[in-house]
Amino acid sequence: MKKLILLSFLITTSCVEISKKEVAQPKFGLVIHGGAGTILRKNMTLEKEEKYRAVLTEAIQVGYGILKKGGSSQEAVEKTINIMEDSPLFNAGKGAVLNSNASIELDASFMEGKSLGAGAISGVKTVKNPISAAIKVMEASPHVMLSGSGADAFANEQGLEIVSPEYFLTERRINALKEVQKASSISKTNHKYQSNDFINQQRYGTVGCVALDIFGNLAAGTSTGGMTNKKWNRIGDAPIIGAGTYANNATCAISSTGWGEFFIRTVVAHDISALMEYKKLSIQDAAYEVIHNKVAKLGGDGGVIGIDTKGNMMMEMNTPGMYRAKMDASGKLEVKIYEDE
Repeated sequence: MKKLILLSFLITTSCVEISKKEVAQPKFGLVIHGGAGTILRKNMTLEKEEKYRAVLTEAIQVGYGILKKGGSSQEAVEKTINIMEDSPLFNAGKGAVLNSNASIELDASFMEGKSLGAGAISGVKTVKNPISAAIKVMEASPHVMLSGSGADAFANEQGLEIVSPEYFLTERRINALKEVQKASSISKTNHKYQSNDFINQQRYGTVGCVALDIFGNLAAGTSTGGMTNKKWNRIGDAPIIGAGTYANNATCAISSTGWGEFFIRTVVAHDISALMEYKKLSIQDAAYEVIHNKVAKLGGDGGVIGIDTKGNMMMEMNTPGMYRAKMDASGKLEVKIYEDE
């Protein structure tokens, strides 16, 4: 009898210890992307590759530090994306591509999973960090999306950092616009130009972050300069809630990157969440279904990142590459560029 009592005590003590460990090690994590597309080793110098990996590492470590200290997923997403927006390497903020008039039109969106709050901006020209403006739309306005000069004015009223449009002009993007416009002037029957990797790549480019904090709250954000040489105030999927960005504490947080028109038509970010909620698919299986069996079948391509309520992370694409990284609660970091990594 004494042995049974002792055994029962030991089991109970063991369970308490396990419970304490679970409390002491809450689940959190985040995933980021810097755009998907025709990213090939043959077109990448070692120096350039190292620069991309360095900024991806810097950005995700900023978000990880916030989450580890008990910060919110919202703050982690914003500050992480700010790092990528401030880098000339990515098609967002400082490194954004130019439209057909050689000017800037920036888009961004944010969503938090607890109350399904969301905010977005499109076509802004003077906001240094568009993701911060999207969050302000959610927090300080009765609306979900603002556009153009109104969105710029709102950001200024909210005290966000405003810069001259010239801030965004980089030699790399000026040259890319010239090259794309040169290609556009050539007959569409010229298949050699149509299949040019550089030209095809100009359809893509976005940065994004998804995060789960220690309180179980999910958040997602996406920021972009859109498509090189875009006309008529074209808007892609990045600022559209449900297409480029979605977060719901019942399922997951998603950020998309790719050929925006196809991601809008298939409502990529929300569709992944819906498959998880209604069909009980894992985040990985849901992402694969949407990217490979829906987007691809229509002729679109790109990638998605996501994290679910349990901290499971996903980075899925149907392109040769996607700048991406993930970091879990233990601090394990993975930074990848090519599809086969």
